[in-house]
Formats: sequence, C-alpha cells, structure tokens
Amino acid sequence: MSDSKPYALWRLLAYMKPHRREVIKATIASVTNKIFDLAPPALIGTAVDIMVRGEDSFIGELGFENTRTQLWVLAGITLIIWILESVFEYIANVYWRNLAQSVEHDLRVEAYAHVQELELAYFEDRSTGGLMAILNDDINQLERFLDNGAHYLIIVATTIVVIGGLFMV
Repeated sequence: MSDSKPYALWRLLAYMKPHRREVIKATIASVTNKIFDLAPPALIGTAVDIMVRGEDSFIGELGFENTRTQLWVLAGITLIIWILESVFEYIANVYWRNLAQSVEHDLRVEAYAHVQELELAYFEDRSTGGLMAILNDDINQLERFLDNGAHYLIIVATTIVVIGGLFMV
C-alpha cells in the first residue's frame, strides 16, 4: 500500500478546486432537488388536515374556507413542487455531469503529460495494458464517482439533515 492512498479523496478535491463555482452550483441544485423530493409527505399531511379540520386547516387559515377549494390549492402546490423537483433534478444531473467531464479532462491531460516525462526505462518494466488501464479505466471510475456518487452522497446527507431536523421540530 503506498502512502498516497489515504489521501486520494483529498487529491481529488484538489483537482476540483478550480471548479469550485461549479461544485457549489451542483451541490445547491442537489440539495434543492432533495428538499422538493421530501415535500410529498408534508403535502399528504396537509390533505389529511384539510379533510379532518375542514376550514380550520392550515390552508383554510390562509383564506381558503371551502374544502374543495383547499384541495384544489393543495393540488396546485403539489404540481408546482413536482415541477420544481424535476427541474432541479435535471439541473443537478447536468451540473454534476459537466463537472465530472471537466475534472476527467484535467486528470487525463495531467496524466498524459506525466507519462510523456517518464524515462524510457520505466516502460521496460511495465505492461502497456497496465498503463492503459490506469490512464483509461481509473480516470473513468473517478468520472463516474463525480457524475453519480457525489450527487447521491449529497442527497443522502440532505435527507438525514432535513428529516432529522423535522423530527427535532
């Protein structure tokens, strides 16, 4: 095991520093997507509230006294939340994909430059397939992690924080 393995994540984060703005935008889109994705249970609770409390429900207190009108308002809110959740999911996927492609490109350029600077003796002891696997497959794995894994890690963290916060409230 080499000494650099425990620091692989920190090295990946260092490659992402020039893309800080894109990371922030992708993270915000992922968090917003997950918040809208977690809204349906609250909407179901509001529907139950409307049916049980009638004009004294949360939406009734906003000025919509008729139960049917309250349900139509709730349906509109549900539609808006569904649209926003879909839009932010698309935006998050695009941002993470673009970020992953940019970081992958940077890694490939640096790896190629490094290989070009190596002495010929280095290549005598190594197989071409092993070098190609590192230059191709390993960088592809990092790209897949940034494209999917980072997004899902943020979604899981957001879920824990939002639901944990709601349980505390």
